[in-house]
Amino acid sequence: MSRLSTFLAGAASMAGAVAAVALLTGARADRHPEFDEITVGRINIVEPDGTKRLVISNRARFPGDFMQGKEGARPDRRTFAGMLFINDEGTENGGLIQKGSIGDDGKVSSGLSLTFDRFRQDQALQLLNNDSATHQQTGLRVNDVPYFQTTSLADVRRFGDEARALPAEQRDAYWQTLADQERLSVNRIWLGNTRDKGAALQLKDARGRVRMLLLVSADGAPQIQMLDENGKVSKTITPASRE
Repeated sequence: MSRLSTFLAGAASMAGAVAAVALLTGARADRHPEFDEITVGRINIVEPDGTKRLVISNRARFPGDFMQGKEGARPDRRTFAGMLFINDEGTENGGLIQKGSIGDDGKVSSGLSLTFDRFRQDQALQLLNNDSATHQQTGLRVNDVPYFQTTSLADVRRFGDEARALPAEQRDAYWQTLADQERLSVNRIWLGNTRDKGAALQLKDARGRVRMLLLVSADGAPQIQMLDENGKVSKTITPASRE
C-alpha cells in the first residue's frame, strides 16, 4: 500500500472514531434539540446539580414523595398519573394527579387533584374533582397548615400510628388534644357543589367548625346561615328576610 493510501486509510479511521465519539457524547453539545412529538413514560426536570424540580410521569413510573432531595416510597400513588412540583431544596411542593377508569364491577373511579403545599408540609390549597355514578364532587379547599417546625410530615405519620395503637374510644380525645395544640391541618374554606346539587361556600373558624354558610339550592333558592360553635344555625338570611 502506498504512503498516500496508508495516510488516507488512517484519516478515514480517525474520522470514523471522531464521528462515533460525537454520536455518543456530542449530543450533549446541542442543548436545544427540537421534536414534533415525544413519547416517554417519565420526564425529570432537574437543576444543573441534578436536583429534581418537576416530575411528569405515567402511572407505572410515578414517583414517591421527596424530602430534601431524598425520595420516599409511596406505593399508594401508583394508581395515578400526573406531575409533582419540587422546591429548591428537593422537597415536594404540590402536584397534579389524575385518573379515570371503569372497574370490572362496572363502577367508575375517576378523579383529579391540583395541590399546593406549605414548605416541608402538606396541602394548603387544593382544587379537586371526584366522579362516580352517584355523585360528582368539585371544589376548592383552603387549609391552615402548621409550620413544619411545629408539626413535620414525620410527626403526622407518627400521630396516625399512635392513634391506631389506642383503644377506639380514646382516639377522638387524642386527636382533639393535638388540634387544641394547633398541631394539625384545619380546613378553613370549602367552595364547591353539594350532594343535593346545590352550591356552597363554607367559612370555618380556626378549629374547622363551619361558622358561615352561603348556599344556593338546586332549585335556585339562596340563603346565608350563621352557626354557633356547636354547629347550630343561629341566624338565616334569605331574600324574604326583613332587615
